[in-house]
Amino acid sequence: MNLHVQSETGRLRAVVLGLPTSPGATPTLEQTYDSKSYESVLHGVYPLEEDMVREMDAFLAVLKKYDVDVYRPAPVKDCNQVFSRDVGFVIDDKIIVSNIIPDRQEEIDAYEDIYRQIHYKQIYNLPEAVHVEGGDVVLYKDYIFLGQYDFPDYRQVKTARTNRLALDYLRMIFPNKTIVPLNLLKSDTDPYQGILHLDCTFMPVGRDKAIIYKRGFMNPRDADHLIEIFGKENVFEITSEEMYYMNTNVFSISENVVVTEEHFNRLNKHLREKWGMTVETVPYREISKMGGLLRCSTLPLRRD
Repeated sequence: MNLHVQSETGRLRAVVLGLPTSPGATPTLEQTYDSKSYESVLHGVYPLEEDMVREMDAFLAVLKKYDVDVYRPAPVKDCNQVFSRDVGFVIDDKIIVSNIIPDRQEEIDAYEDIYRQIHYKQIYNLPEAVHVEGGDVVLYKDYIFLGQYDFPDYRQVKTARTNRLALDYLRMIFPNKTIVPLNLLKSDTDPYQGILHLDCTFMPVGRDKAIIYKRGFMNPRDADHLIEIFGKENVFEITSEEMYYMNTNVFSISENVVVTEEHFNRLNKHLREKWGMTVETVPYREISKMGGLLRCSTLPLRRD
């Protein structure tokens, strides 16, 4: 299998899409590991399997419409496998296997058949102390934007998934990239106050555009730096309510085609009318109740 990913928006050729079947029982509050799931369990609205299947089937249909090769992990009984982005990510021709939280180790094992198709020299298993998940890694030109939480209470914060050692490790593997660390606001229980991954507060689209939630960063200068890179005229800023519904977590099939959630009215209108993009909308609101959306459900393997 040829791996090649250098951006978020190059023409998609091959991707791993998560699985919505047999997700297991609804977790207890203590078993949740993100603020959106915590809220869903607290209010009794955690998504049902049939709704997750319906939504992911709609997403799969769009990927097939554009002739994308879609891989799926091996099914694991009573295991939530929706969010394949957390399990690994590809940069250039290398795939980095994430050190995800211990409760989710079964998910990584389900990718064994996919990894067998990749040359072993292209697979990077992280040292135990290096923590990074794919949702915190965003690519744009020669930049790697890295969401992280670089503070002493890292181990006590469930929603802190990427640490400072990940920055050092990625700099070692990709010495020619400009890696920009961005500390994210965190909350284990309030989805209006915390950002699980970088793609929940920032995402490039098109050739030179970006969607940003400015208040998702610990340091306001980080958001300003991103806006400087893209140019203010090329940035769509979302509100706290839109961040809550994960308006940044869209998924690009190409520079001209982006998949979004059907309720993202203001964003979808802007993408179509202001930026001239083809917007494919799918229902994904139930899955969003587990703390992730469209980008979270994918692991791109090959883009032009």
